[in-house]
Amino acid sequence: MTVSEAHSAIDAVWRMESPRVIAGLMRIVRDVGLAEELAQDALVAALEQWPESGVPNNPGAWLMATAKHRAIDLVRRQQRLERKVEEIGRDLEAGAGGSVPAPEANVVEHQIGDDLLSLVFTACHPVLSTEARVALTLRLLGGLTTTEIARAFLVPEPTIAQRIVRAKRTLAKAKVPFEVPQGPELAARLSSVLEVIYLVFNEGYSATAGEDWMRPELCAEALRLGRVLAELVPKEAEVHGLVALMEIQASRTRARTGPSGEPVLLLEQDRGRWDQLLIRRGLAALERAEALGAPRGSYTLQAAIAACHGRARTAGDTDWERIAGLYEELAAATPSPIVELNRAVALMMAFGAQAGLEHVDTLADEPSLRDYHLLPSVRGDFLTKLGRLDEARVEFERAAALTRNERERAILLDRAEACTSSRV
Repeated sequence: MTVSEAHSAIDAVWRMESPRVIAGLMRIVRDVGLAEELAQDALVAALEQWPESGVPNNPGAWLMATAKHRAIDLVRRQQRLERKVEEIGRDLEAGAGGSVPAPEANVVEHQIGDDLLSLVFTACHPVLSTEARVALTLRLLGGLTTTEIARAFLVPEPTIAQRIVRAKRTLAKAKVPFEVPQGPELAARLSSVLEVIYLVFNEGYSATAGEDWMRPELCAEALRLGRVLAELVPKEAEVHGLVALMEIQASRTRARTGPSGEPVLLLEQDRGRWDQLLIRRGLAALERAEALGAPRGSYTLQAAIAACHGRARTAGDTDWERIAGLYEELAAATPSPIVELNRAVALMMAFGAQAGLEHVDTLADEPSLRDYHLLPSVRGDFLTKLGRLDEARVEFERAAALTRNERERAILLDRAEACTSSRV
């Protein structure tokens, strides 16, 4: 194995295993910043050793063992220092010797037996702002870079970096416990946790950067956490709504890429490759959410939209008028430029390209969408359907310049070239 191959393998392993390593270290050190530093030390050790020794059969276990050994050594050094200070103090005060018992190890009760979920709730503690909770948990749970998190938030990268650093310091200063909260505190922190889980899922479903269109391991981890959370709080409609949404979206995974890994858009997918078991699970979760009788929240409404696609045997069978109505309800419940952009697509599919273009043009001056590649991409699609190919080409080229995903950039440039070819 070459050094380059080893580093690529290590990067892939780190993406999958770093959240578990950090969560396991939290049990020992009880400090999120220190846990991440120790995990990074294990990564450095892997970078030094694996190019020569090869990637271990169980690389996650190797990283965890290496990191825990370093954590235990650190704890032992701290304990020895504390004992020495106590001994010196007693000698000075009373002239007495004697041994000092080691302090009890910190033991964390895993109320649902899931380190990763405990890590999410720790990072979502109310001592942090909502933005900091989400950014920190994406960093720790998903192993995402600050660049990727910034893209998810549509904010500058330095802003995200500052949030993460300050969040770690705040958690350490407040001595936030590593546990899943109970009672009223659980309800207060639940919405932030749901947001985090779905952002992790989205980063796996449509990677914001790099050469891969998807990172299925992130989708799987987010879905697993969502399912666990649904069992923990079975009377929370939005938890079931989120699980329903992720199940139905995950059902399309096999159909979302072509033979060479290129993206395949929703309306062009082979629906025979959709996972019907995941669709059934998603529809069942949606029924659980709606049966609770609460007003439909953001995740339940998005799941209802996904269900319209899941129930349609072909793209032509899709009930776009119902989807447009659901997006209108979603925009009223949780106003967002992204929701309005998706609503424009639904309006186009239901009522024609002109209706979609008129709606998307109301978003032209929205600051948060100024550098968002899907705005010009969607607008280019509408213009193509209206036969305004020169304008469409400009929009696709602008979208290609804005995206960080190589697969997506290739598609957008192909669409821009198609506009030019059609004019010849």
